[in-house]
Amino acid sequence: MKTGTSKGKFYLALVIFSLVGQVAWVVENMYLNVFIYKMFHATAEQISLMVAASAVTATVTTLLIGALSDKLGKRKVFICAGYILWGLSILGFALIRTEIIGSLFFPAATMSTAVMSLCVTLTIVLDCVMTFFGSSANDAAFNAWLTDATDETNRGTAEGINAMMPLMAILVVFGGFMGMDQSKAGDWTLIFTIIGAVVTALGIAGFFFIQDTGVKIPENQNYFSNIFYGFRPSVMKANKPLYVTLVLLALFNISIQVFMPYLILYYTESLGLTDYVLIFAPAIILSAAFTAVYGRVYDKHGFKTAVIPTLAMLMVGYMILFFVRSTIPVFIGSLIMLCGFIGTGAVIGALIRDCTPKNKAGMFQGLRIVGQVLIPGVAGPAIGAAVLQNAETVVNSDGTTSFIPNENIFLAAFIAAIAAWIVLIPLCKLVKRK
Repeated sequence: MKTGTSKGKFYLALVIFSLVGQVAWVVENMYLNVFIYKMFHATAEQISLMVAASAVTATVTTLLIGALSDKLGKRKVFICAGYILWGLSILGFALIRTEIIGSLFFPAATMSTAVMSLCVTLTIVLDCVMTFFGSSANDAAFNAWLTDATDETNRGTAEGINAMMPLMAILVVFGGFMGMDQSKAGDWTLIFTIIGAVVTALGIAGFFFIQDTGVKIPENQNYFSNIFYGFRPSVMKANKPLYVTLVLLALFNISIQVFMPYLILYYTESLGLTDYVLIFAPAIILSAAFTAVYGRVYDKHGFKTAVIPTLAMLMVGYMILFFVRSTIPVFIGSLIMLCGFIGTGAVIGALIRDCTPKNKAGMFQGLRIVGQVLIPGVAGPAIGAAVLQNAETVVNSDGTTSFIPNENIFLAAFIAAIAAWIVLIPLCKLVKRK
């Protein structure tokens, strides 16, 4: 543990801010897709557009705010203020309802298709606003703070905790709202209100218990130069393992984003698992526990030993989910896939932090988001949408149609994961630690 941060407060901030931040990202990465599908009959192309627009916003935001937090030598204010505004923006989704939007823009109430199309557009725009605040707080400031506060002795353990939080967030959201009817606008309003209020409250509380790391940032830095610091050829040459790791991160997350935007819809619409939360929750708990412990493998044995088993598990999980349809096999496939997904993400994340130059964590968060969000967020859903282009459709009660995701998303994700293996082989030779 680095100086400037007490162990107790560090782990408290890590667990709470990571968990609540991931709860908010669940809203964006998984629930908004379901929201516009259920409420406004969004197409696969519209879902892909929303994910891509958010990915671009996240990348630009992290580049700007990450460099600014380095320039000022502060993380806390960006984290706390960002969470407050992040929560308020989530509350805004409660206002996107057909009766509200229709009364404002289409008083005649005869243009239901136009109303729903406008609602989709407004959701995409507000998603970008929410992403700006969320990326400022979480992607840029919180992740830079986490890099500052850890070292080679505990980075794998800390990253294991951080990496399990997306799964725990899914469990919290799905479990907390499993009784909600996702076809009713009022239930969505309640979901957005509760999550928005929690995120805002945490931002306020953070001012009282989160600690800046005390990392000394060199003075007289040029802010605009810092934004593009990580894109300099000289910096790339001097930090080759970091950039190869970022390529691996991009390919890995492309594989994830091929299926992830459509995963809940696949469970509910294609497999008909109306009780999917009860099936998914045990898989999440077990895979989260696995990841929390697995981070120590990286600390003790290094990158190569840790990453190969988890990436293999991810691909095995894909194949099981591609071939099976019944409840128990789907649970097994989901469990193996989730262990591979979060475990691999934790190991890659720990290596990125190990390879990040000291006192420049903020400058490199934008690059991390390029590999973690921008490239995968554009390419992955687009691949998924292309795979689902000729998917089966159903006619809704209002005469509109909706697509039904199929198992081909897992086959496409498997193929994308093969590309990750191709990059992994030379990277293992580059990494000198252990």
